[in-house]
Amino acid sequence: MVDKDSSSGSSKENPDQDSAANPISNFKNSLDSIVQQLQDSNPYNQQHKFWESQPVGQFKDFGNSSLPGGPIEQPTPLSEVKQEPYNLPNLYEWTVCDMDSDEVCNEVYVLLMNNYVEDDDNLFRFNYSKEFLRWGLRPPGYFRSWHIGVRVKASGKLVAFITGVPVKMRVRDEVVQMAEVNFLCVHKKLRSKRLAPVLIKEITRRIHLENIWQAAYTAGVLLPTPITTSQYWHRTLNPKKLIDVGFSRLGDRMTMSRAIKLYKLPSSILTPGLRKMELRDVPSVTRLLSNYLSRFVVAPTFDEDEVAHWLLPQENVVESYVVESPETHDITDFFSFYTLPSSILNNPNYSTLKAAYAFYNVSTRTPLLQLIQDALIVAKQKDFDVFNALDIMENEPFLRELKFGRGDGQLYYYLYNYRLRDALKPSDLGLVML
Repeated sequence: MVDKDSSSGSSKENPDQDSAANPISNFKNSLDSIVQQLQDSNPYNQQHKFWESQPVGQFKDFGNSSLPGGPIEQPTPLSEVKQEPYNLPNLYEWTVCDMDSDEVCNEVYVLLMNNYVEDDDNLFRFNYSKEFLRWGLRPPGYFRSWHIGVRVKASGKLVAFITGVPVKMRVRDEVVQMAEVNFLCVHKKLRSKRLAPVLIKEITRRIHLENIWQAAYTAGVLLPTPITTSQYWHRTLNPKKLIDVGFSRLGDRMTMSRAIKLYKLPSSILTPGLRKMELRDVPSVTRLLSNYLSRFVVAPTFDEDEVAHWLLPQENVVESYVVESPETHDITDFFSFYTLPSSILNNPNYSTLKAAYAFYNVSTRTPLLQLIQDALIVAKQKDFDVFNALDIMENEPFLRELKFGRGDGQLYYYLYNYRLRDALKPSDLGLVML
């Protein structure tokens, strides 16, 4: 099990993409085409030695509809699961990272801030806040033992990290208890030590000890074998800053003043009854979200405690707004986005890019376009520089209409020990991973 690789592709805006000439579902960017190219060039035998030993879909089997769907390997008796941790090189030792501890949480924050996902041009690196990490790693029913670190024995320095959190995932008509595996990070100076496969095997072992045998994860690189590939899109909120830091650039026929005018938003929200989500809204939002997620082939299922955890607003972590009908006071729609800034590397004027990421949005009465435009307005009022979204769920229709630009970063979604007989379109997927 693994997550976003530190060599993931950039998610910067690509200003040279011609929207009309590059439809979202362009075959050249489809999963079928990408995997077919790999099969034709036959590189995978050498590139993915580790993953070929794991119960995951293999490139050589891609498109083979005769293989059964569902678990690839059946569960083994818990008594047969390896009871002791995997061996590390002699200089290192395992540790459980207690995210309740301010000291440990800060260690994790520093490790990720300096060594986690960067774009290909080394201009930006994700900068998950300590509050965000605690939110993302402590949902209802989480296991402390799944927050795994590696320390240098001599100094105690934290040099590697991987995590899992439990999730109930519906795959077609079956609800499967899974883990979401995330935050795989190895210190830059130790990338040659082959720690990543050991971290993956160790998180897998600990997940198995809880009698859980499947997992979901994402990566910015192509591994055997995604269930779908999604595209990052970016809506400029602060054009001058994004251009100044190299996130985007002016096209040949664009001036800064024209760019500022192009991306200007209304000064106030348009939807009557739109307000910040409150605790009393949790039952209504849970019903809305459950009904919405039932449309997709793969999606999590959330109870009220989980909705409260993931969607109740937390400053600089997650924002959620509901639409309350002025007549009936029913909750009819909601939008949410989370805060994930990036460190701006080697820029004398700016240190942080403040980015909002679309989370879960449900439209029943308010047009989705209007709902998301209000989300953009809220994000702009809160001084975000850019609003990012993937082309999953029902996001595709609003992307161009609201002047999102296609990024050059792709995100691949994977399931561990679970085979889907057919690859999904991004619009079949109802899962957002942090």
